[in-house]
Amino acid sequence: MAGRWLALLWAPGFLCVALIPEMASGTGDPSTKAHGHIQFSTGGVNQTALVDCRAVCSLNTSDRCDFVRRNPDCHSEAGYLDYLEGIFCYFPPNLLPLAITLYVFWLLYLFLILGVTSAKFFCPNLSAISTNLKLSHNVAGVTFLAFGNGAPDIFSALVAFSDPRTAGLAIGALFGAGLLVTTVVAGGITILHPFMAASRPFLRDIAFYMVAVFLTFTALYLGRITLAWALGYLGLYVFYVVTVIICTWVYQRQRSRSLVHSISETPELLSESEEDQMSSNTNSYDYGDEYRPLLLGQETTVQILIQALNPLDYRKWRTQSISWRVLKVVKLPVEFLLLLTVPVVDPDKDDRNWKRPLNCLQLVISPLVLVLTLQSGVYGIYEIGGLLPVWAVVVIVGTALASVTFFATSNREPPRLHWLFAFLGFLTSALWINAAATEVVNILRSLGVIFRLSNTVLGLTLLAWGNSIGDAFSDFTLARQGYPRMAFSACFGGIIFNILVGVGLGCLLQIIRNHAVEVKLEPDGLLVWVLASALGLSLVFSLVSVPLQCFQLSKAYGLCLLLFYVCFLVVVLLTEFGVIHLKKV
Repeated sequence: MAGRWLALLWAPGFLCVALIPEMASGTGDPSTKAHGHIQFSTGGVNQTALVDCRAVCSLNTSDRCDFVRRNPDCHSEAGYLDYLEGIFCYFPPNLLPLAITLYVFWLLYLFLILGVTSAKFFCPNLSAISTNLKLSHNVAGVTFLAFGNGAPDIFSALVAFSDPRTAGLAIGALFGAGLLVTTVVAGGITILHPFMAASRPFLRDIAFYMVAVFLTFTALYLGRITLAWALGYLGLYVFYVVTVIICTWVYQRQRSRSLVHSISETPELLSESEEDQMSSNTNSYDYGDEYRPLLLGQETTVQILIQALNPLDYRKWRTQSISWRVLKVVKLPVEFLLLLTVPVVDPDKDDRNWKRPLNCLQLVISPLVLVLTLQSGVYGIYEIGGLLPVWAVVVIVGTALASVTFFATSNREPPRLHWLFAFLGFLTSALWINAAATEVVNILRSLGVIFRLSNTVLGLTLLAWGNSIGDAFSDFTLARQGYPRMAFSACFGGIIFNILVGVGLGCLLQIIRNHAVEVKLEPDGLLVWVLASALGLSLVFSLVSVPLQCFQLSKAYGLCLLLFYVCFLVVVLLTEFGVIHLKKV
């Protein structure tokens, strides 16, 4: 069994080694095929494209390191590690399978980081925020969860639009991520937890997203995005959020009126139910009191800190299997780091998960993590007035705030403003997800360069998959926890946020930065239109099929969405490798 796993992990590396001689001879050069991409220009001035980084595999082994280091197309603006430089400069050619195997292991560990962050830190803080703000699941899904899920897509889009070479890749990735979320993620939610969808929120969300897709499709057809068009994207999202809030308010008001009307008509019946509830409450007994110690000793501050930072439950450890223990050991460093940096507020607990020494320590560490993970720490190392870096100012302010909080509170009772820690934990966990997803994107892009995938396929598959990892983990976790409506609403709310804010804000910043009138987009790849058509077709399918099911989303509907995405990938890959030839009309 171990030999099979090693063979599976080393197979991509040996495949790459087998492909490199073919690429060097020219038979495997993907430039012989018509690869689609979107050329980008600002203010009517075309930007010169650099040498494609995928050409590195056609060079001699002695020239690859220098090529990767000198070619800007091989470097990524986001992320902390340069994977292409690592694989071509620090590993000899005969150890290429080992390098790819290590990348695969690191990729799997990043997936684990995303899962732990979403399940144990991101979603609990989101629930706490929704509870404190008294938001419905729909409103929370299209605002806070949409921001958290869309962080990788938004940051990737902003970075891509800031560079003329990769601006077209942003639209391909946003379209690809939208198709992935509306098919794979939405289908996975219905498979995990079939539910009855809210009719009006579903029709509202899918209508807004279809409008957003149509605007982007029109912008690609016209070949430009003006200042008014970019502002229209942002204005449409603001209008969408306002619409969600108004619809939720109207629904709650109608529901309260119907409830009052039903109470006035059946007073005897309700009074009997109230008596039953009171009798059940008086007869109930909290058996958990028997297991509480008779003499409660007050824990010291150090004991509270040690206990709060311990991610291991020893009683659960003794009862679990060996595989669970191995996985737990692998997750321990991640869980400890997240416990140290991400505060979690739990409204269901009596103390709301208030740990005074840890929460005060997090007032220093969490803001530091925020500035060091935002844009890969670019803002954190920026020096204010040439004197102090931003991270030092954040540490000073955080230390002062932590000191005041520590001496103004007690270990027993949470302070009145303890709910603000949920916002801090939400932002910190969202940026942890963003940082991990960015590394995933960079690894996937590096593997795409090694295996010679075109930019179009790279954008609508690998980059879209990498950017949507946060969406999938967060939404699947919510579905397992019994909130499929919130997760399903977040699917559409998140991609509406991504495409409207990503394209709108990205183009707006590019226009302001270059003092241009418009941003020009010149699509010359048919795969871009295939992607846009597939996304539109999937939305039409959901718009027609869901009302026909009386908004009861079943596993069959989820399987159909997954099958649709698989068929789309087959068509794209067959077109990419020249099996299917698409002709321009």
